[in-house]
Amino acid sequence: MQGHSSADFTELAETFSHQLRRTTGGASLAVYHRGELVVDLWGGLRTNEGDPWQSDTLAMCFSTTKGLASAALHLQADAGLVDYDAPVATYWPEFAQNGKENLTVRHVLSHSAGLHRLRSVIENAHQILDWDYMVGALARERPAYEPGTKTGYHAITYGWLVGEIVRRVTGRPLADVVADDLAKPLGLDGLFLGCPPQERHRVAPLEPMRSARSVLPSPVYRAEKAVGTQLARGLSLVRSPVNPRRVINALLPRGMEDVLASPEIMDASVPAMNGFFTARSLAAVYAALAGGGALGDVRLMSPETVRRIGEEQNNRRDLVLVIPMRWRLGYHRVMTSRGGCPEGFGHFGLGGSGGWADPSRDLSIAMVCNRGGGTPVGDLRLMRLGAAAIACVDRLPATHGS
Repeated sequence: MQGHSSADFTELAETFSHQLRRTTGGASLAVYHRGELVVDLWGGLRTNEGDPWQSDTLAMCFSTTKGLASAALHLQADAGLVDYDAPVATYWPEFAQNGKENLTVRHVLSHSAGLHRLRSVIENAHQILDWDYMVGALARERPAYEPGTKTGYHAITYGWLVGEIVRRVTGRPLADVVADDLAKPLGLDGLFLGCPPQERHRVAPLEPMRSARSVLPSPVYRAEKAVGTQLARGLSLVRSPVNPRRVINALLPRGMEDVLASPEIMDASVPAMNGFFTARSLAAVYAALAGGGALGDVRLMSPETVRRIGEEQNNRRDLVLVIPMRWRLGYHRVMTSRGGCPEGFGHFGLGGSGGWADPSRDLSIAMVCNRGGGTPVGDLRLMRLGAAAIACVDRLPATHGS
């Protein structure tokens, strides 16, 4: 393990070191407290050939990307260009079709828009590489339920819904907004939507995704592949909260394995899943959110906008993820191995990456990696790291801590 860590965060550094020894591949971890980078660690292997993880190694972070797409939209709200309670069609007129006339930006950000069924939008996963096709298909789609009445994780569709609003009000692609309005002001070199050709030598290749089993929890995978419709019906009869068809419809378009193995995934903008980040850069964005919208001398947005971002929008059981995610505006609750973090918000991703902010402690944390499993919203590694970070902060003297 390389890098540095403040003596106050020794428990966290030891937890990360233990994780590196127990897993293959590599990872990086960064923590900001009160605007200072107090942990910046990395280790393990970047490639199967044995190349070490470096301080500037990038990893594709799957759903962690949603947190950056959301931040780009919040910049527009802070500037007065977007109203959370306005219909999406105010900014994207073609969207006002098939029962979506009154579907609001807030519905999108809180995963209550009813547009999570990816398999009903596209025929194969290669279509997700075409921005214009995807936004056109979503504009024509009918919600699965009355917007605002239910909650279902928009695992992949979320990115285009948010990204197209940003594109309409700024006149710029979402990737450019992330680069110019988030990364550049903060001086970050590890925050990309898609991956520019000149940066690809830094990328830690993902372990090949050989089957749906590597994406979905095993009971869901078996329900789809082994037992299929009969088990799905049986689960419904016993009122199980797991609906295999609903999960697969939202998460796994046909041909996704081929798309993830293709270099085209780096060329495209798939703003719910193909962000390439370093932990240091990801943690810096969340540090600005934890600090009331500013990091150091750079202010991204007002404290009032950050306060609105962190307000819980619903606590319903999620139709896709089963458990209540307590969605904020574009972020879910912070989950740790030692309980919750009531004022925290962030986004985890498939494979184990993720980041979050806790304004009550002025604390942010991010971890990125190239080997992992878990669920579409992360695994236990980041939950344990988060718990250790909170414990370290809470042990500090009152004059220095939260």
